[in-house]
Amino acid sequence: MTTLYIIHPAFLAHDTGPGHPERSDRLRAVEKALAHDIFAGLTRREAPLSSVDPARLMHDDRYIAALEAAAPKTGSVHIDGDTLMSPGTWEAALRAVGAAVYATDAVMSGAAQNAFCAVRPPGHHAEAARAYGFCFFNNVAIAAVHARAKHGASRVAVVDFDVHHGNGTQNMFWRDRNLFYASSHQMPLFPGSGHPSETGAHNNIVNVALRHGDAGKQFREAYETRILPALDAFQPDLVIISAGFDAHHADPLGGVALVEDDFAWVTRKLIEIADKHAGGRVVSMLEGGYDLTGLAMSTAAHVRELLAASR
Repeated sequence: MTTLYIIHPAFLAHDTGPGHPERSDRLRAVEKALAHDIFAGLTRREAPLSSVDPARLMHDDRYIAALEAAAPKTGSVHIDGDTLMSPGTWEAALRAVGAAVYATDAVMSGAAQNAFCAVRPPGHHAEAARAYGFCFFNNVAIAAVHARAKHGASRVAVVDFDVHHGNGTQNMFWRDRNLFYASSHQMPLFPGSGHPSETGAHNNIVNVALRHGDAGKQFREAYETRILPALDAFQPDLVIISAGFDAHHADPLGGVALVEDDFAWVTRKLIEIADKHAGGRVVSMLEGGYDLTGLAMSTAAHVRELLAASR
């Protein structure tokens, strides 16, 4: 078996302009880290250009059409205060969806054990009919429903350790008893959702709020006491990870103080549950992470665990 590493140069062409935290240098840092010899065993593939059809699994047709129409030929267009489109954004967003679908197909078919998709723009803030928080299409939600529609997965789980709550994923999963969403995130912090009382229509949502200054001890306790038992009880056929690394202690957009080993630890724990219930099937999608060194080191720790699990 193998670990897929899915990338594409088009992700660099999503130009967010000077000073924007979600910038192309993020992927350059990731690619440099994963070019190390210890990652020689990764199976590297380019993200395919998706049609809009997979996005329709979770997004409103009118929203998709409006987003495509808004894509500029030159310059940039603000969709909201901090979410903008450049001439390269539309292709990058479709290739992020393409990466999610490609990785899900490979993992569900047994062609790969697991996958890491180094994509941008990220996705977990995207709502069914709204771009938000740097995000246009909700890549992990699309992957989840694609696994069910094409591969017959009965229960699909998304676990999100980005420092910001994945409001879009939660809202998309809220009323579906066969989709599970769990998030550890800082509160109060953008986007303001994710209170522990938000549990979904079928108790299929688990939110654990971390405080400013919390570190690995609190993070691991949250998983061991809340998220991992709930995920185990859900018995997923596929585990999808919203892999945001902005809970790293050096990140400028958060106040949680994780280190690289915390991301390695949670990855191992999620793989253990995937091994128990899902034949080891894991798809990981990059979300946040805005300190370049912290992002690179944390991604490397995360992918090392995926690679070790596929050997």
